[in-house]
Amino acid sequence: MSRLYPASLLLALTALAGCTSVGPDYHLPAGAVMQRQAAQGRFANADGRQTSSQPVAPRWWQLYHDPVLNQLVEQAQQANTDLRAATANLQKALAVASQVSAEAGPHAELSASAERARISGQSMLLDVPLPVSNLGDEGIRVAYQLDLFGKLRRGDEAAEANSEASAAARDLARITVTAETVRSYLQICSANHGYQVLQQQSALQQKQLELTRLLAGAGRLTATDVLRAQAQADSVAAGLPAYQAQRDAARYRLAMLLGQTPAEALPPAALACAQEPQLAQAIPVGDGRALLARRPDVQQAERKLAQSSAMIGVATAELYPSITLGASAGFTGLLEDVGQRSTQRFGYGPLISWTIPDSGARARVTAAKADNAAALAHFDGVVLNALREVETSLSLYGKDLQRLALLRTARDSARQAAAQNRRLYQAGRSPYLSSLDADRTLVSNEMAVASAESQLAQDQVNLFLALGGGWEEGKTQAGH
Repeated sequence: MSRLYPASLLLALTALAGCTSVGPDYHLPAGAVMQRQAAQGRFANADGRQTSSQPVAPRWWQLYHDPVLNQLVEQAQQANTDLRAATANLQKALAVASQVSAEAGPHAELSASAERARISGQSMLLDVPLPVSNLGDEGIRVAYQLDLFGKLRRGDEAAEANSEASAAARDLARITVTAETVRSYLQICSANHGYQVLQQQSALQQKQLELTRLLAGAGRLTATDVLRAQAQADSVAAGLPAYQAQRDAARYRLAMLLGQTPAEALPPAALACAQEPQLAQAIPVGDGRALLARRPDVQQAERKLAQSSAMIGVATAELYPSITLGASAGFTGLLEDVGQRSTQRFGYGPLISWTIPDSGARARVTAAKADNAAALAHFDGVVLNALREVETSLSLYGKDLQRLALLRTARDSARQAAAQNRRLYQAGRSPYLSSLDADRTLVSNEMAVASAESQLAQDQVNLFLALGGGWEEGKTQAGH
């Protein structure tokens, strides 16, 4: 029986391995905000005219049908420094996950040593010193830790969830870089557009100034009228440098997003854009369920919640014994005899170690549970923020569309009024100040329309960014 004991013990311990895993089995909590029906339905501010319930386009920027923009986004996704860092962080997380998974397998160790030494005679129960000898040792040791309480499995779960969170962080970086690239390009277009509108108005004011001077020279107007016309022309021209500065700022930001220095040349077509690209269709927004399954920040928070749940199991498993099965064989003896039968050695059997739980060990379990509660609160907050961002972006987009329509109507009326006042003034049927005021109103309306068109373009980018589209690889569904 004594000879069978080690083998029987080995079989019994192996049978126990994998029987249980302490700590909670992860699932998305029923009370999570994401599980609410109100979080999964259609959006309150989706009007069905400017937006649709169709799924969000994975490559939403292509809805603008602008080949220059498509090229810029592709370049940014290849060269952006934030994306490169996020990709490196993902590779690191995957490597750590592989390292943790390897802990569950057997480990082998080879050793070899040689030394000139004297062994203590007392260690051999001798009262005389032993001679100095050349000693040698070589062998192999194999060990396998039995995961009786799921510590390794929970650790593997935590590492996998962490790598999936890193993948979601990489996806979040991708959609952010994409949105900022589109935003910078649109800002260049808006700045050029505003500059051209103001330049046209400035040219008109210069003509008006020249006419005023001619009429003053003919005695029909006074020097005061010339000063007013000069002030109006200078006021309009003063806005031109501001648009140039806006264009330069957007240009340099775009260069950074593309991984370039400000001195490096951007595509000429990108710098020449003078009109914001227009969407040819209603913006597809989907619904809340699709949004929360798609947004990388939601996925990242959910995976962090899963990781914190697994860490409860890791901390709980520390309360129980650790059992390792090991076997070793080799040769130990005088260096010149190593390898002979007389120096052979071997051994096998389990090693059981247990640190008796104290208040510190139980406190670590409590801390892990607290971390899990905090991760759930953070996850709920991310979900709520995602819904808020979409509803806010939808509301602003709809209201700015209404505002733009009204401003265009006002601009058209101001244009007609200015033309009529100019004809009446030239015919001597209206005072000069009426014509000047009409021109001033027209300039103000033209600039308001250009500003509103620019804002609407930014609203579109904000909405697409809030919807979380623009990435395709490495998708990790929340709750899985």
